[in-house]
Amino acid sequence: MILALLCMTVQGVMLTSCGKADNTIVAPAAKDYFPSWNQCEALTALKEYVEDVTNPQSANYISVEDRIATFDMDGTFVGELYPTYFEYNMLEYRALDDVSYRDKAPEDVREAAQAIRDFVRNGKSLPSQFDMKHAYAAAKAYAGMTIAEFDAYVKAYAETPANGFSGMTYGQSFYQPMLEVFDYLKANGFTYYVVSGSDRFICRALVESIGIEPNRVIGMDVRLKSNRQGLEAGVNYTLGREEDIVRTDELIIKNLKTNKVAQIAQEIGKVPVLSFGNSSGDCAMHNYCLSNKKHRTATFMLVADDDARDHANLAEAAKREANWRQAGYYVISMKNDFRTIYGDGVVKTEFKFE
Repeated sequence: MILALLCMTVQGVMLTSCGKADNTIVAPAAKDYFPSWNQCEALTALKEYVEDVTNPQSANYISVEDRIATFDMDGTFVGELYPTYFEYNMLEYRALDDVSYRDKAPEDVREAAQAIRDFVRNGKSLPSQFDMKHAYAAAKAYAGMTIAEFDAYVKAYAETPANGFSGMTYGQSFYQPMLEVFDYLKANGFTYYVVSGSDRFICRALVESIGIEPNRVIGMDVRLKSNRQGLEAGVNYTLGREEDIVRTDELIIKNLKTNKVAQIAQEIGKVPVLSFGNSSGDCAMHNYCLSNKKHRTATFMLVADDDARDHANLAEAAKREANWRQAGYYVISMKNDFRTIYGDGVVKTEFKFE
């Protein structure tokens, strides 16, 4: 009698006490990969694209091995306006505040760090070609560090509270909505790479916490060598088992603009089908993606247009949005498209300097 009053659910079909199905099918709820997003043109375009190219019945189907996506880092999924790039902030600290180094910093390293400080604190313009001046200075500033020592140095600095915010360190300053893009692409068989103008090993240290493997990071590079190698060329020197690889002061490449494309071609060996960025330094990478003749492609530019929750230059944001739309890139608006930027508990504040 008791059994006669029971109902059982088998594979989503409700059974009555007499064993007949009432034909009610309970479909599993679709996962919401984007709880931090508002419905918007860019998100709709991304989901439509992914659904199309992962559908085996579509003429635009892309096999898993060719589902390659590239992401810039600073300003694309890591905040950059607090007060400037992470690697700029860290060089300023290294040369001007780090008591273990500042008194022995070379003059050009101190000059680059001071230019950053004057830009951040006094509103002065950075010198022309500062991308390269910073790159050469940064190569010198960390020369002699082993890979492990540099990784620890970056992570220690990343624990510093992010200036201009409460409730967040530099190492936590990821755009939450963009992390959801990573999860969505991974669930749909995409492999994504970080392709940044920042130092490769800085990028590796920062993205480790969000599960991006070091072999999927491309960035600015300095030459490496054994700590016992001296002046002997690597082609003539055999590394011993007890030796360490250290950074040198020799810059190999600043990974911007067409250099990004060259590095993608060399290290990935395939033309991406998706590309995400936020600045003119990413246009070459986007155009390389759009040049892919074999597969359907899409490119996205994030615009920092939210001055309430983040530090934004609205005039520059409007200019960039117009340029990106004209270039045929989808535009992601932080103000309109993101329900949250950094997650709960993070609040924009005024910059403070000691």
